[in-house]
Amino acid sequence: MKTVEECYDVIVVGAGHAGCEAALAAARLGCETIIFTVSMNSVALMPCNPNIGGSSKGHLVKEIDALGGEMGKNIDKTYIQSKMLNKSKGPAVHSLRAQADKDAYSMTMRYTLQNTDHLTLRQAEVTELIVEDGSIRGVKTFSGAVYHAKAVVLATGTYLKARCLYGEVVNYTGPNGLQAANYLSQSLKDNGVELYRFKTGTPARIDKRSVNFDVMEEQFGDEKIVPFSFTNKEEDIKREQISCWLTYTNEETHKIIRDNLDRSPIYAGVIEGTGPRYCPSIEDKVVRFADRKRHQLFIEPEGEFTNEMYVGGMSSSLPEDVQYEMYRTVKGLENVKIIRNAYAIEYDCINPNQLKLSLEFRNIQGLFSGGQFNGSSGYEEAACQGLIAGINAARKCTGKEPVILDRSQAYIGVLIDDLVTKENHEPYRMMTSRAEYRLLLRQDNADMRLTPIGHEIGLIDDERYEKFLLKKDQIEKEIERLKHVNIGANKTVQELLVSLGSSQLNSGSTLEELIKRPELNYESLASIDPEREPLDDDVIEQININIKYEGYIKRQLQQVEQFKKMENKLIPDTINYDEVHNLRNEAVQKLKAVHPHSVGQASRISGVSPSDISVLMIYMEQMRHKK
Repeated sequence: MKTVEECYDVIVVGAGHAGCEAALAAARLGCETIIFTVSMNSVALMPCNPNIGGSSKGHLVKEIDALGGEMGKNIDKTYIQSKMLNKSKGPAVHSLRAQADKDAYSMTMRYTLQNTDHLTLRQAEVTELIVEDGSIRGVKTFSGAVYHAKAVVLATGTYLKARCLYGEVVNYTGPNGLQAANYLSQSLKDNGVELYRFKTGTPARIDKRSVNFDVMEEQFGDEKIVPFSFTNKEEDIKREQISCWLTYTNEETHKIIRDNLDRSPIYAGVIEGTGPRYCPSIEDKVVRFADRKRHQLFIEPEGEFTNEMYVGGMSSSLPEDVQYEMYRTVKGLENVKIIRNAYAIEYDCINPNQLKLSLEFRNIQGLFSGGQFNGSSGYEEAACQGLIAGINAARKCTGKEPVILDRSQAYIGVLIDDLVTKENHEPYRMMTSRAEYRLLLRQDNADMRLTPIGHEIGLIDDERYEKFLLKKDQIEKEIERLKHVNIGANKTVQELLVSLGSSQLNSGSTLEELIKRPELNYESLASIDPEREPLDDDVIEQININIKYEGYIKRQLQQVEQFKKMENKLIPDTINYDEVHNLRNEAVQKLKAVHPHSVGQASRISGVSPSDISVLMIYMEQMRHKK
């Protein structure tokens, strides 16, 4: 039988948030790229909460944008509400979050894919990997078509052997009732890839017309809009926002859930997969936090031109009749109509310890992996992995060294290092607490950290890079100027300080010293600094933060220096851990499983102790002397 046969540089399997970033990166770097999806309706789909960003996730989106990715630009075009979270805390944990128009987000990303040079979008199910002599050669589809490639990126999300469950009902589909991918798992196993079974879930979607908003608390977006993309200003994207609403579960809700736990597939043992610890179902919340009398629920619109509302905080896999019963106990949902039932979804994913830090499989050359398929959760976690996998797949094709971000450079570096190095027995979620150097890895300075890397890779064009260099120069020059502007203790200055709730000066001071006071900032001192030039808000923000936190930043930079020393002690690929005397058996086992890139990475492997690291370093030194 005659079949279709085509050749590409890079093949991307899956067009969710990881696949889109991977394909766009590879194509923009000049590689002929094809991206496969089981359905055009699943391109950049938001099967769970239609929002981008949030605590720590906002950092990832900003970093994706700083490197030249698409997610930040896409949400800026399609948001319906925007909020900066954690504003009462320090800048290290400020996180931008935007509610998206779900359909518009997907359609806009699809339009971008379809209008990118060197990129082909194809609806077909990939069923088999073509691997020869330990290297990827291409893929086959369900129809028998063969696609040859130098590199392949797997970004299958939650579609591999997926099944959706609520109560006794089991549907063998992917999210939102879309077709599952049922064949690729076997091909992966045949090629020695270790698979896990994970699960996630989603709440019901309800009819807006059946909700009583009068008894709920209205949640507004911010007056001041902060764009996700560094290429945008507030005036470029500001628009009228749509409200969300806050309500709560109650003890009656919890009683109904407890009385029906035996009908939940999670508690009845029907579900095999492990669920996300930090995004539990309402059943898990009621069981784990039995003393809590209520839980927050956010009623959020799915888009501007739909009556579907998302019930944030109430994902479930309870039966349909129980869902109606429990939702209708909630204040404002007494007469609610369900449009789509809540459900849990199980799917195949990999043990990410099989990957290098470049996201290439250690045992299959040219095969890369990104997104929820790597055992993570969340759109943002997926997108950043897809971007790195796509970049490195393109670089593999052109014979360049992979791009690897470390833990001191980016949240992306923390996330990938955690996935590849540590044992992950549940879907991984990014959190600010996972980043040791979070004061340096703020979302506001993602461009300062990563735009030069994005330009060097080739995803940031010269025009954008010139604007970045101008911004950087403005920040540095203005901070230097403020160090040398002396302010006398005259009447005007003293009156201003008192009006701002600050203590008066006993003698002269520089503007930099005044800005370091907690109650003062760059903007509030404008009247006593007539020589300053007008600057953009994002420049002023960097000036304030860099001056106020100078001491803390210097201390963290010193910590990074120590970290870099360990990261720069590279472990030879040829090392045989069985020959390293005095290494404990557990350490040998774990080191052989992960194949750490450096001593620093080795030190973060669960089961490898500080004494094991000392033994390893002595052995490496002995090897170096022998050579």
